[in-house]
Amino acid sequence: MELAQLLNDNWSLIAALVMGGLLMGFIAGLLGIGGGAMLVPILYEVFQRIGVPEALCLHLSIGTSLLVMVPTSLRSFLAHKKRKSVDLRVLKTLMVPIIIGVLVGIMVAKYSNPYAIKIVWVSCLSVLALKMIFARNHWRLGDDVPHGFGMRLYGVFVGCMSTIMSIGGGAFTSSMMTLYGRTIHQAVGTSAGVGPLIAIPGALGFMWAGYGLEGLPTGSIGYVSLIGAAIVIPASVLLAPWGARLAHGITKRQLELTFAFFMCLISFRFAFSL
Repeated sequence: MELAQLLNDNWSLIAALVMGGLLMGFIAGLLGIGGGAMLVPILYEVFQRIGVPEALCLHLSIGTSLLVMVPTSLRSFLAHKKRKSVDLRVLKTLMVPIIIGVLVGIMVAKYSNPYAIKIVWVSCLSVLALKMIFARNHWRLGDDVPHGFGMRLYGVFVGCMSTIMSIGGGAFTSSMMTLYGRTIHQAVGTSAGVGPLIAIPGALGFMWAGYGLEGLPTGSIGYVSLIGAAIVIPASVLLAPWGARLAHGITKRQLELTFAFFMCLISFRFAFSL
C-alpha cells in the first residue's frame, strides 16, 4: 500500500509522526542534539507498520530524520545564537572535519546492515548517557577547547558517527566541550550549530545511497521519505525555540540528567530489538 494512501486511512500513524516531530523539535532546542535520536525509533515503527522491508527500515528512518533535522537544527541554532551561547570559533574549527566525517558516515551506512548500525546506536548512546549521569564538575581534559589536529580528527569522528545515528552531533560535541571547562549551556548552544553541518550533506548522501532500491515507499528519494518529512518538519520547527528557552531556564545538572534520560530510552529501545 502506498504511504500517502495508508496515512490517509490511518490517522494514528499521522499522529505518531506529528508527535515525533514535536518531540524532535523540543529536544533539539533543549539539548542541542538534533533530535534525531528521538525521531528515528518513531519513524522505524511507522515504516514497519506500512510494510517497508525490515532491511530498509532503519536506513530510511535515519535518512528521513536527517532531512527533518535541516530546518529543525537551523531553528535551534539561531535560537541559541540569539542568547549568545554559541562559540563560533569552535564551529569554524570543526566545520570541514565534520563534513568529511559525514561523507565517511554515508559510505559506512550504505554498506552496513541494520544490525551493525543498531549496535553502534546502543554502544554510543550508552557511553554518552553514563558520562552524563556520573560526570563530576572536576572532570577535565583541559582548561579550554583545543583547535589543533586532534580536534579536527575528533570532528571527523563526530561527523561520521552522528550521520550513522542521525543525532546532529550535539551528543558528542557537548560532552567534549564540558570536559574542557565550558558551561553546559554554551556546550548545548554550540552543539546546535553542528546540526546543520551534518544534516544537509547527510540527507543528500542518504538520498544517493538508497537511490533506485526496490521496496522503498512512494514519495521517497533513496533513503529519504519526503512525505514522512513533510508531516514531521512543521511540528519540529514549531517547538525548537521553546526547547532552547527551557534550556536556559534550568540548572546544569538538570540539563545533564535530561540529556542522559533520553539517551538511555533510545539505547534500551534498540537493545531489545537486537
